[in-house]
Amino acid sequence: MPFIPTDLKSLIISGLRPFFAIFLALIASAILILLYGKNPFLAYAALLDGAIGSLPSLANTGVRATPLLFGGLAVALAFQAGMLNVGVEGQIYAGGAAATTIGLIPLPVPPLVHLGIAVIAGFIGGVVWGLIPAFLRAYKGRSEIVTTLMFNFLGIYFVSYLVQFPGPLAQEGATFPMSPPILSSAHFPIMIPGTSLHAGLILSLILIAVFYFILRYTPYGYRVRMTGQNPDAARYAGVKVTRLLFVTLLISAGLGGLAGTGEVLGLRLRLFDFFSGGLGFDAIGVALLANAHPLGVVLSALFFGALRAGASRMQIVVGIDTPIAEVIQALAVLFVIAIGFGQRIYHVKREKKTEETDSEDIDTHGH
Repeated sequence: MPFIPTDLKSLIISGLRPFFAIFLALIASAILILLYGKNPFLAYAALLDGAIGSLPSLANTGVRATPLLFGGLAVALAFQAGMLNVGVEGQIYAGGAAATTIGLIPLPVPPLVHLGIAVIAGFIGGVVWGLIPAFLRAYKGRSEIVTTLMFNFLGIYFVSYLVQFPGPLAQEGATFPMSPPILSSAHFPIMIPGTSLHAGLILSLILIAVFYFILRYTPYGYRVRMTGQNPDAARYAGVKVTRLLFVTLLISAGLGGLAGTGEVLGLRLRLFDFFSGGLGFDAIGVALLANAHPLGVVLSALFFGALRAGASRMQIVVGIDTPIAEVIQALAVLFVIAIGFGQRIYHVKREKKTEETDSEDIDTHGH
């Protein structure tokens, strides 16, 4: 058997971990489907058909994956620096509100420029929403988990205030709290006519490629990864850890804002009350399943999107309620965490055994 370097072996195992977790999640879910009195093979066939069985199905998967690509990248970036941004849900609302504000103003510019300004506004909206948590984490040592979580509720109810009449973005006489329609000049272009698949998907993939390059091949990316692995060693090596944490969490929040931007400028074309429906929390699962790797975010976001897109088809064909997709998501994340935890225990025991063997060898040679 050819020799495999330890680093490469670790990389291969880490890359296979999400696939193994998904496999285990599908098996566990199949058992649940059997207990429900349904055929799991028929259920998964219907799920697959609803996710990729036709062009509209593929488009639906892409639409559902787009905010998870932005959000998953946001969580993954913060995680690379040793932080957990659980505030993507609130950042989605803040970014969506900022993008809507620009999208409602008839600017004297070409449509592409109007769209670009609205997208930038959405990013800035997320950054603003992450400003206080980033400051408290970097300069005061307060847990970003607590602060970003609390800002979720502020973001959700801030948008409720904006779109409920007489809020500043509310449409008078609407049967449900919402804004007026966003101007067509600020819409993401539709990629496939007759579907809802918009160019936000392309933007999310471009950003993932950019951040993969940044994290892998730039000094900033190296400092982020070093800080995430050992902030004390990074500080000793000359990295300005405080500023790096502050900037990285702000960028992460801005990416969360883009998740909301894509939803309002590409899919909903208005700002609705409670429009996210937990996408920010799903983004955490996407990043965890991807091991916080930018390229892994693509696969896990598409997996989550496919589950959501195919769940309704599975319900129609087999009669299984759509929440089974959420069960599969949760199981996949739990399995990937469990596998990772098991790997850590294995490595710790192996290192301890190696140290004991070396110690015995020293004692033997000493005598």
